Amino acid sequence: MWQIAKEFTFEAAHFLPNVPSGHQCSRLHGHSYKLVVELTAAKLDEEHGWIDDFATISAAVRPVVKRLDHRLLNEVDPGLGNPTSEILAAWIGATIAPELPYLSSVTIHETAASTARWHAASEADR
Repeated sequence: MWQIAKEFTFEAAHFLPNVPSGHQCSRLHGHSYKLVVELTAAKLDEEHGWIDDFATISAAVRPVVKRLDHRLLNEVDPGLGNPTSEILAAWIGATIAPELPYLSSVTIHETAASTARWHAASEADR
């Protein structure tokens, strides 16, 4: 099994509308997010010797990062009305999956110590 990963960063604000009253995350605040996109394959492309070109990952992810960078995540898309790290990871995964057939996971680092990871459906589930 082979795996590659590429990291991206963006700055964004959000608030969580569904937390209990008085919860600190109900207030508008921002994060310096780190996004990690991972691709996994059972074998390498025989001609190129890779799962995919890192440039292909960048081409799929950069437009999404541009939509999120320096934005209020709650307003980016109806699917991000409650932009928890988990929902954000799944939203990014669903957005880039059509362009990255070997996409296996998307990880959001909201802080240095707090992450959420979304896993793509396995081949058996597709």
